[in-house]
Amino acid sequence: MKKKFIIIGGGAAGFFAAINAAEFNPNLEVIILEGSNKVLQKVKVSGGGRCNVTHACFTPSELIEFYPRGKKELLGPFHQFMTGDTMEWFEKRGILLKIENDNRVFPESNSSQTIVDCFLESAKNVGVKILTSTRVNAIDKQQEKYQITTEKNNFEADYLLVATGSNSKVWNMVEKLGHSIIEPVPSLFTFNISNQLLKDIPGISVPNASIKVLNSKLFEQGPLLITHWGLSGPSILKLSAWGALELNAKEYQFEIEVNWLSKKYETILEFLKSTKKQQSKKQVIIRSIFEEIPKRLWEKLVTASQIPVNFQWAQLSNLQLENLAKQLTQSVFKVTGKSTFKEEFVTAGGVDLKEINFKRFESKLHKNLFFAGEILNIDAITGGFNFQNAWTSGWIVANTISTL
Repeated sequence: MKKKFIIIGGGAAGFFAAINAAEFNPNLEVIILEGSNKVLQKVKVSGGGRCNVTHACFTPSELIEFYPRGKKELLGPFHQFMTGDTMEWFEKRGILLKIENDNRVFPESNSSQTIVDCFLESAKNVGVKILTSTRVNAIDKQQEKYQITTEKNNFEADYLLVATGSNSKVWNMVEKLGHSIIEPVPSLFTFNISNQLLKDIPGISVPNASIKVLNSKLFEQGPLLITHWGLSGPSILKLSAWGALELNAKEYQFEIEVNWLSKKYETILEFLKSTKKQQSKKQVIIRSIFEEIPKRLWEKLVTASQIPVNFQWAQLSNLQLENLAKQLTQSVFKVTGKSTFKEEFVTAGGVDLKEINFKRFESKLHKNLFFAGEILNIDAITGGFNFQNAWTSGWIVANTISTL
């Protein structure tokens, strides 16, 4: 009689574990229980609909540095299944991948549907059963088996994997089994800012800004995007991940300082003084003197520096030059809230990592109970790292069960 491996959650980690487990051990009966009527929805919307599969970082000790929570725990697992293994896994299934300039890895098709179809076809080929609209109401352990109660049917599992991501209802069930849950807070979010300098120029971006949270050690550098509601882009998203707990404690009310050029105030001031001499008869506001600063943003920065629209460079006082240098390197904004980054919602929080055996991603409290993906208190910055955690944890669970 086949042993049953049941996965709660039809997302990235759940599918990866299911497919690999069924492939490693054909004598397993593998079933995915998904509460909604569709599977792999987060995979479908990720990377702007392109699916950022992983990140081209091939050294475990370097890769863990992208995880604000879970860094120490993931070092061993990444030695078992790494980014290169992920790329090989997909390529063996005919999915061509590409590494972009920022080292993010995408399917060459530029469509997340390619990855979704790969999972669905692979699951079908190895006999994984996928039951949608099957919401789990309770999980109980009776002797060596797990009893799963759903709105439709009851199931009994020899091995149980919980891979539901950030799901408070499932966390409650896990707590009833004796596990501790670290209170979840949002990670990967954009900053809500109402400021005249940012008004009417959504879509404008700079390639390498520096942002620091005032009265804090939080700092990040990278591309910055102006949006209808404030600021976004990789630098803001990274800052939100590293500062998830601290910014939540501040109730998302804080000030940031933006250096649009990531250069010192003194350096910029000297360049402005030099420009005053060299372009004395030209109007200041007409053209940005920095190729990194788009014209519409330059106009805003000049205006914010109290420089009249018709002023030529020769007319600028030392105070106005100093004001412009400050706007370029020390713009201060009041953040008054956050917005979820598209549909790619990530949380800091989940099952306490102290209660997990990371050689197997197995509960230390209950034999044959496993956890994978974001249900654990593990999260990463944007760039394919959260998916790599899903692939690694899913693969290790599958490999563990295949040897039992």
